[in-house]
Amino acid sequence: MTSAATMKELKIIFMGTAELSCASLEKLAEKFFVVAVVTQPDKPKGREMKLQFSPVKILAEKLKLPVLQPTKARDEKFISELHGLKPDLIAVVAYGQILPQGILDLPKFGCVNVHTSLLPKYRGASPIQSAILNGETETGVTIMKMDAGLDTGEIISQARTPILPEDNSQTLHDRLAQLGAELLVETIPDYVARKILPKPQPAEGATYAAKIKKEDGKIDWNEPAERILNRLRAFTPWPGAFTFLETETKPQLLKIWKTEIVENNGQTGTVLLADKSGIVVACGKNALRILELQREGGRRLSAQEFLAGHPMNHGEKFDAPHG
Repeated sequence: MTSAATMKELKIIFMGTAELSCASLEKLAEKFFVVAVVTQPDKPKGREMKLQFSPVKILAEKLKLPVLQPTKARDEKFISELHGLKPDLIAVVAYGQILPQGILDLPKFGCVNVHTSLLPKYRGASPIQSAILNGETETGVTIMKMDAGLDTGEIISQARTPILPEDNSQTLHDRLAQLGAELLVETIPDYVARKILPKPQPAEGATYAAKIKKEDGKIDWNEPAERILNRLRAFTPWPGAFTFLETETKPQLLKIWKTEIVENNGQTGTVLLADKSGIVVACGKNALRILELQREGGRRLSAQEFLAGHPMNHGEKFDAPHG
């Protein structure tokens, strides 16, 4: 089953929800027979609590593919529905639910997953952010045969990409989404023809990337400037890197968008310089020049624009949380 014609006969169910999933769905739909798309239920959002479709549902409807939205993947009626579709393979990309054994065992060729790290490194929910936060210079994608564990399945194929100094989570996300989609459609024909045999993940080097929380974006000025810059890159666009400027009334929340490292030292969290070149703040090691920032409820401004309306003096203090 390796020719283009027979690949079009391969029945695939796609499971995905997030924006990351869309590139893979699009590529699969071009080359294979996608019998159904499974995504998370519509969720109410905004002040009016209007139901919002997942990015995958929007794309699936555009591609005129049948959509299934079970509340829980382990629902027996849903699993029975999947049985009726007789899939040869289930492809999973950022679906958002753990699959029960009843689904993992259902297709002839099992369930494969696109994970945005070079497993066994960065298993879990935030591999992209964690790689940037930890100063990695390379990452990639892994096509994995799913098992009951959390990203512990056998490796089918991998592809690598450098993490560039200017990358943040959004740019790396977009590149890995494309890389994963391309690797997935390249891998499937050889995998189902048994030309690729999945290999167990190495026992050594396994790490876990926990789910990102809003408070993870809070800057600790006691950290070295390089670590804070990595935090900013890792948490752009969400939850963003933020800090508080001490004022006479109450601390003012500031979201930091763009910085650069400067070789300067002083009391951590203290403004060393504030002029049109930027706002230099002392860190645990070296300092950061803030180039773009945003007040709560305000718009994103260059440091020069910000200082025109909110002058800042040497010695003013950003909070530096301890412990």
